[in-house]
Amino acid sequence: MQPKKKAITAAVTGSALGVAGLAWLAMPASAGEAPELPAISAEDLVSSVLSTQTPALDGTVKVENNLGLPTAALPEGTQLSFDSAHVFNDGAGNGKISVQQGTSDTTIVRNDRTIWTYSSKDNTATKLTVPAEIATGQAPEGLSSDPTAAATQLLTKVRESSTVSVEGTARVAGRAAYELVLTPKPTERTLLREVRVAVDAEKRVPLRLAVMTYGSSDPALQIAFSDIEFAPQPASEFQFTPPQGAKVTEKQAEQPDASAKPELSSVGDGWDTVLVGTAPAEAMQPQQGEDGRTVDPKALLGQFGKRVTGAFGSGYVITTNAATALVADDGRFAVGAVPEQVLIDALGTK
Repeated sequence: MQPKKKAITAAVTGSALGVAGLAWLAMPASAGEAPELPAISAEDLVSSVLSTQTPALDGTVKVENNLGLPTAALPEGTQLSFDSAHVFNDGAGNGKISVQQGTSDTTIVRNDRTIWTYSSKDNTATKLTVPAEIATGQAPEGLSSDPTAAATQLLTKVRESSTVSVEGTARVAGRAAYELVLTPKPTERTLLREVRVAVDAEKRVPLRLAVMTYGSSDPALQIAFSDIEFAPQPASEFQFTPPQGAKVTEKQAEQPDASAKPELSSVGDGWDTVLVGTAPAEAMQPQQGEDGRTVDPKALLGQFGKRVTGAFGSGYVITTNAATALVADDGRFAVGAVPEQVLIDALGTK
C-alpha cells in the first residue's frame, strides 16, 4: 500500500483543530421516547448530511471519554476531556467555541480571515490571519468551527469503507433525530466496532456521535449537544477583543508549500488510516509541568508502553480502548484506531 501524503498547515489549524476535532466524538444516552419519523434510506440520509451547510446555531456540548489513557503520571491539567463547550455558528462560515475546563476556559473565534484563540488560565491571546486563498476556498481538512462540521468530515472519509444503515430514531437535545450507523467493512483493520451518528431529522446536521469499540457496550469517547437552538446569531458573537492586560501574539498564516515535506503524512485510508510523523527533538526531553513536577517523556514511554521492534527499528507501543500509538526511539511516531501491527507496518514504510 503506497503512503498518501498530505500537508498539514499547523499555523492555520492550531488549537482550533484540537478543540473542534474533539468536539464531535460521541454521544451520551438519549433522553425521552424515540420519536416516530418517516422512513429514510441510509444513502439518502448520508447524502443529505453531506450536502447540508451548517445552519446558524447556538448550543452546549457535553463530553465524556473512556479512552483508558494512562493519566497517573501526566502533569496536572493534561487531559482529553472538558466540562462543557458552548458553540456558535452564523451559518456563513464564522464560528465560536468556548471550552470550560475546571475554573479556566479557552475560546476560539473565527471571523472570515481572522482566528482568535484565548486562554483565561494565563490571560493570553493569539490572533491568526489566514491568507485570502485559504479563507475564500475550501477550509483545510479538519478546520471546523463546530462539532457538526467535523462529523460531516468523518462521514466523507469513511463512508466508502463502511456498511451504512439507519437503526431507529432518538431524541437529542429535545430534537427528533435518525440513528445513522457506520460499521467498518471486513477488510478494514481497526479497533473500532462502529460509529453511531444522530442526525437532526429537520436540519440534517449531526447532533451527537458515538465511537464504539469491541468488548464494551459503552462508547470509548462520547459527546453530544445537551441543548441547541437553530436561530440567527448576532454578529457581535463573532467579534473578539482581548481582555485588559492579556498578552497578545499576532501571526500570519502562510499558504502551504506544495513542494515542502509535510509534517504529517498518512498511510492507508478509511478506518485503518495511520498518521505518521516525527516529534520535535525537544518534545522528547524532560520538561517541568505546570504542577512543578518534572515529566520525562522517555521514562513515561517505558512505564506505560510495551517495547516492540520491527522494520522501523525499536520503540514503544501504547494502547487505549480506541487507538494505538507507536513511538520509535528516533522520535518517529504513528497513531491510529488500529492494532499495533498496522502501526509497525506503516512506520516501516517511512
